Amino acid sequence: MVGGPEGFDHEWTTSLGRRARRRIGYSHDRGAVTRFVVQLEYYLGGEWVEVVRYDHDRGRKAAHDVTEEGLHIDVYRDGSKYATEYVAGPLPPDVAFDLAEAHLAKNAQGFIRRFEAWHR
Repeated sequence: MVGGPEGFDHEWTTSLGRRARRRIGYSHDRGAVTRFVVQLEYYLGGEWVEVVRYDHDRGRKAAHDVTEEGLHIDVYRDGSKYATEYVAGPLPPDVAFDLAEAHLAKNAQGFIRRFEAWHR
């Protein structure tokens, strides 16, 4: 699996059915979120692959800074980043993390259906 939550203070995976799961990782400093990943994955071709990812990490080049860029989703197709969909303008990391979790919970089934249609 490429790009999953690694090296965070807290990490977990939640099943969303037989072929989909949600992976979350976040780190904090004195209770304030400093970096996070909220990711939907799908079991395809014998491995877990990214479907969509929300992330924040001010210090990493490959991640996004929600305080400047706002919250958005990286959408994956055929193993590569396909598109970016914007969710909200600039936010504090704590607020963006909560919004990412809520947005994924609300839209996971639609993301899964789109991914399955692309990968039939």
